[in-house]
Amino acid sequence: MKKFIAFTVISALLVGCGGSSDKGELVGVKGKKWHPEKPYGMTLVPGGSFIMGKSDDDLANVQDAPTKTVTVRSFYMDETEITNSEYLQFVGWVKDSTMRVRLAILADEVGGGGTAGGDGKGKKNAGSIADFAFNDADPAKMTPYDKYMYENYYSVGTDDDAYAGRKINKKVKLITDTAKYPDEYYTEVMDSMYIPVAESYNGLRTVDVTKLKFRYSWMDIQAAAKAKKGKRKDFIKTEQVQVYPDTTVWIKDFAYSYNEPMHNDYLWHQAYGNYPVVGVNWKQAKAFCAWRTLYKNSYIKKKKGRDLINSFRLPTEAEWEYSARGGLESGAYPWGGPYTKNDRGCFLANFKPNRGDYAADQSLYTVEAKSFEPNGYNLYNMAGNVAEWTDSSYDPASYEFVSTMNPNVPDQKNMRKVVRGGSWKDVAYFLQVSTRDFEYADTARSYIGFRTVQDYMGTITTGNAPKR
Repeated sequence: MKKFIAFTVISALLVGCGGSSDKGELVGVKGKKWHPEKPYGMTLVPGGSFIMGKSDDDLANVQDAPTKTVTVRSFYMDETEITNSEYLQFVGWVKDSTMRVRLAILADEVGGGGTAGGDGKGKKNAGSIADFAFNDADPAKMTPYDKYMYENYYSVGTDDDAYAGRKINKKVKLITDTAKYPDEYYTEVMDSMYIPVAESYNGLRTVDVTKLKFRYSWMDIQAAAKAKKGKRKDFIKTEQVQVYPDTTVWIKDFAYSYNEPMHNDYLWHQAYGNYPVVGVNWKQAKAFCAWRTLYKNSYIKKKKGRDLINSFRLPTEAEWEYSARGGLESGAYPWGGPYTKNDRGCFLANFKPNRGDYAADQSLYTVEAKSFEPNGYNLYNMAGNVAEWTDSSYDPASYEFVSTMNPNVPDQKNMRKVVRGGSWKDVAYFLQVSTRDFEYADTARSYIGFRTVQDYMGTITTGNAPKR
């Protein structure tokens, strides 16, 4: 026994001396090299301090934006508002996933896990509903850890969705031509996704958009920080959001007005593909951010050696104003000001000038998202075109109590959310970078859109660097 103990001690000493190359020094944990990657379509907004609030007279006497010096961290921001084309990519993904989930569920029900005419992997009777069966991993080929996780987490559903956590099969192509539907089960599922022809517009076969819902989870960090006790799972919230924009806003927002062409064509027609999406409420904008994060990380997971990205999100009110100013101090507009025309008499944004002359700026409604000149941070239409959702809740007195470092009001119970920048139907006052406005989170408008941001990893604080 003594010989065994002695041998163990000597072995430990040899391993301790020979297995390390740090010579006993504090050298830190060895990690991989990391290089920042600028997200597609975004620009880096360098962090810095600025005077937030009304630097000029508060002509409307709202008194909700007194001046306050604050500092924000660095982040990436979309160069333009999210366009119809970009948002429809989200809608299309949800539509595709919804159809595949419904097909997989029916395949389970009629085939006991994918035996209704095929093997669930597209190897037999290609095109049958069994090809769309859930593509869960084979437990027999799993490691003990993977099997444990599958049995305890991934394979179980929830009270709201018994199929949550199961993997849909995306390798089999969806069949959209009704003449090529493979069987009655496939026909049943696909037909359930469309409005009956007798009820559809002009007799066209139209998807029932009420069935296009996106579910995601997020953690209420604010509540967790304030709670004296509780487990992590107690603060994870699950949202299920109907994603299709409300196209009727063009009618509802303007009573006794002929805007039917915008209702019929604006969202889906390719002529408006690069125009900002509207009819999206705050909750839908948040869902889009969650999907964009999921979509990018799903791609990264297929690549070895790459870190997952930070989440896309809506900007805070302070981040939005800092970005809109474009590095200019105390400017009334993104281009400085105080005028809305340049030296040639051309309007610098899309809004409602001259006592209600909507077309004086050469546009009646919205314009393409990349129109007019960008500001100092290469951001387009930070004034006018469409107002933009922020992540912040509206409180008229918030400037009096928010922090001077990354100020925000993340009150989830407050349904009034800050919108900024003014729109095509607003007067110049609402285009000012310091003007605050709000809308209710569950309300969509024909003049409100959004853009997303992503936190920058590390530190870049050059927004206040001295000019040379």
